[in-house]
Amino acid sequence: MRRLLLVLLLASGTASAASAQPLAVPVVGMTVSDMERAVAFYTRVLSFRTISDVEVAGSAYEHLQGVFPARARVVRLRLGDEELELTEYLTPRGQPVPADSRSEDRWFQHVAVIVRDMDSAYAVLRRFHVEHASPEPQRLPDWNPNAGGIRAFYFKDPDRHTLEILWFPPGKGAAKWHRAGGPLFLGIDHTAIVAGSTDASLAFYRDLLGMRVAGESENYGPEQEHLNAVFGAHLRITALRAADGPGIELLEYLAPRDGRPYPADARPNDLLHWETTVAAPDIERAARALRAAGTPFVSAGPVTLTDSQLGFRRALLVRDPDGHAVRVVERR
Repeated sequence: MRRLLLVLLLASGTASAASAQPLAVPVVGMTVSDMERAVAFYTRVLSFRTISDVEVAGSAYEHLQGVFPARARVVRLRLGDEELELTEYLTPRGQPVPADSRSEDRWFQHVAVIVRDMDSAYAVLRRFHVEHASPEPQRLPDWNPNAGGIRAFYFKDPDRHTLEILWFPPGKGAAKWHRAGGPLFLGIDHTAIVAGSTDASLAFYRDLLGMRVAGESENYGPEQEHLNAVFGAHLRITALRAADGPGIELLEYLAPRDGRPYPADARPNDLLHWETTVAAPDIERAARALRAAGTPFVSAGPVTLTDSQLGFRRALLVRDPDGHAVRVVERR
């Protein structure tokens, strides 16, 4: 029924929030428990640099995030051309990442940091004693034409958010990842999210938000099992792109099908909370399209902040079909 509604709205020209003008993904963010510790990790281990550090509070921010009473410290970090946003809620404090989280659970999300040399990058992570999620870097097999030769490794940050370092062989990935020389850690290629249904997620990200499908792959075998730390892992992977910024990668587990749903009571101050920001040219039009499609809103609607210290003045927060948070900001 929801899919039929989207098709009818698209046919009438009212559903797409941003197809008239290109979208962008300016930043991906997460909630952390200790900002000093988190910033030290991302800047020392992964070579991000701090570009802003602000404190936010007040009614408008509370209505945007659906958290009351809220005061938060928000730090923006940059690596290459891409940005990561860390938010520490000074009040109220949220829940930790569930200790038994698995890669197939639908609250799973990570960012993929591209590296110039996998062995050197892995050595850096070992030197800083990062928590492994994969046993070691994995090379995806050549029988898989879209993923063959890619090397990847999952690990954890101090709050147990999963991260990935990724190396592209020649002929794969964006051209900028293959420039000669440069730093070891290059930038963020994408954020990956577990999707219960690729088709439902495409109805949201492609048909409603206006992103384009940039690639597809079906991954399985011992290398994928060890990368994700999931025995029998068999994934349908769909890469989505906007006009600018990191992509969004949908991970649908065809097997095993035992991933747990996003907790119904989760809030943005909880540490499992990730937030992907999408910039659209008209926030009111976006809100109308999202409401018409039955999208769950965290915000009551578009919120106007008192200043632009977060990089935008108007925004709303919604959840995708699996519960992942998407912040839509107005950028003219």
